[in-house]
Amino acid sequence: MVEGRVCLSKEVRNELELLKRKRLHRIKSETVCGPSGVTNMMSRSGGDALRAPASCGVRLQGNAESFSRSNVASCEKDVFSKRKVDKFYTSDLEWTEKIPECPVYCPTKEEFEDPLVYLQKIAPEASKYGICKIISPLSATVPAGAVLMKEKAGFKFTTRVQPLRLAEWDTDDRVTFFMSGRNYTFRDFEKMANKVFSRRYYSAGCLPATYMEKEFWHEIACGKMDSVEYACDVEGSAFSSSPSDLLGTSKWNLKKLSRLPKSTLRLLETAIPGVTDPMLYIGMLFSIFAWHVEDHYLYSINYHHCGASKTWYGVPGHSALRFEKVVKEHVYTNDVLSVDGEDGAFDVLLGKTTLFPPNILLEHDVPVYKAVQNPGEFLITFPRAYHAGFSHGFNCGEAVNFAIGDWFPLGAVACLRYAHLNRVPLLPHEELLCKEAMLLNSSLELEDLDYSPADLASHHSIKAYFVKLIRFLHRARWSIMKSRACTSVSPNYHRTVVCTLCKRDCYIAFVNCSCYSHPVCLRHDIKSLDFPCGSHHCLFLRDDVREMEAAAKKFEQDNAISKAVERQAENGDDMYSYPLSNKFQNDVEDGYFPYCEINVDLKPEIATMTSATGQTVEYGHNSLSHNTGNFRPELTDALSSFAASTLCSFVEQVGSSAKNGLANLGNTNDKRFCEEVPENTYESSVLCLSREDRPG
Repeated sequence: MVEGRVCLSKEVRNELELLKRKRLHRIKSETVCGPSGVTNMMSRSGGDALRAPASCGVRLQGNAESFSRSNVASCEKDVFSKRKVDKFYTSDLEWTEKIPECPVYCPTKEEFEDPLVYLQKIAPEASKYGICKIISPLSATVPAGAVLMKEKAGFKFTTRVQPLRLAEWDTDDRVTFFMSGRNYTFRDFEKMANKVFSRRYYSAGCLPATYMEKEFWHEIACGKMDSVEYACDVEGSAFSSSPSDLLGTSKWNLKKLSRLPKSTLRLLETAIPGVTDPMLYIGMLFSIFAWHVEDHYLYSINYHHCGASKTWYGVPGHSALRFEKVVKEHVYTNDVLSVDGEDGAFDVLLGKTTLFPPNILLEHDVPVYKAVQNPGEFLITFPRAYHAGFSHGFNCGEAVNFAIGDWFPLGAVACLRYAHLNRVPLLPHEELLCKEAMLLNSSLELEDLDYSPADLASHHSIKAYFVKLIRFLHRARWSIMKSRACTSVSPNYHRTVVCTLCKRDCYIAFVNCSCYSHPVCLRHDIKSLDFPCGSHHCLFLRDDVREMEAAAKKFEQDNAISKAVERQAENGDDMYSYPLSNKFQNDVEDGYFPYCEINVDLKPEIATMTSATGQTVEYGHNSLSHNTGNFRPELTDALSSFAASTLCSFVEQVGSSAKNGLANLGNTNDKRFCEEVPENTYESSVLCLSREDRPG
């Protein structure tokens, strides 16, 4: 169970005064806060999967299932009954007609062959809107209901209860926006949802989307529905396994998407439900997914299997900072924000608990677009595009994340912001970037490869950010060795670990203490670290770092890459060095230059001790002695996996990671990844980076 709190600005509070007076008779026994139609509820990741602050709210006491049963019982009486139209003025909802629609694409069967190739084609236009809709030329011959009731016999799911009301409150109000509901079969939930719909509208038939949109926002502001049920983040898929199902056997089957040749997530060795493996979303009338951006600014794709339509709202990625600024200034009050600036709003929005009407964005010149998604249609969200929406009635959708080469720039921005907020990452960004870059380096050695312009633009993103990463780590190691901050060097054993200080993921190198319980990335002043086990620090380094540096130097032979790296360095737009600021400003005077040979000068007493062990590790052109006698690999093997089974369960691991100081991604085998030649996409306009992204 996750708690959350949302508070209002004075501007929004004044606008709601009339509505509050009309609802005073309903709020004496319960309090829920929400601005101008702002309400709180869980969304895709089960709320704040990266960090759940204990101070965000209070839990509602009592058994969740009994609450749901009593709630459903009250629904059968009058909760979902027709409410009086005089509680809200129709003219107040005219803004719903002013939101433009996102692009809609109708590919041919030939164009539909490969989803990632097709997305490359439409992305230059579609990414400008944040979201787009794709109408599939293929139809599923096995309906989702048949898949979930027959192919997956025994399939059941638990719903979540979403409050759907506005109440009198002040800045001290707290609200529980999520709790477990009842356990349903697919058919039982459909019956319940249709019963609610028909009781309200006297028919189970679908109604026009424009009418339902006004109904929804009317209900949010002043309706009588107390809550709805929503089954989100249900592990599984409704795509049929039947060989006769054309859509199920195609590459657009979301179970296959993450493993396609162009997919960066194919390099993950451990599946992550909802990210690499799809999840189901089974909703009813006015089920809501709150404003949020995908974890790590990934792409997402949502397929509508069956049932009533969904209305989506999307903000293009290039306006994400403006979106966060509006939320900070016109939705939240300062006591909600734990961090100053837009990062404060981003921090709260990560909880996926905030819903407010898009007219607030329109009033402050933030572009927003909408889509009505029907069965058989795909909805794409582009990197860093905030989105939200609701269901028009019973329906079943399925969603999964994906990433291609053009995602890496924004993936770097996401890692930077997570580090600034001290949040544990979900994906090993550094590892994915290195593996894609090394595969690209191998493919460039082949002759007669015909790359499309989109592929070349994608390659540019991978090369540029790989070079920036390698340059930073090389300079950091040079500085560490020159200052003798580390007393020994050991192989990395091909693991990704999490920095105990800033939660950055470390794939190439990290520093650890004598007890091997406090891994730290190279973005910190190692000499100033005060570990309880002493001052002896060991640098852990991948044994293929020389090959990576050679690949980076090769990439820099491309004039476009070298200029891009130099330009970003001049602007200070280094996404990889935070939280370091001016740590390297004197390195040039001290004789540093990129890719120079690094001499490891160990302290005399350490050199004597390591000579006695007789163990060496090759680094650069030097054969170095180092102390590995006290290194205990079993310590790292016993720690929790970095790739969590779900976002929520991953949160529980953070506590143990802080104690053990290490979370690893398991061993990797680079050879298995060299069999595929990556083909990635263009660098879209959405991925333009701003200096405002840098904290400070």
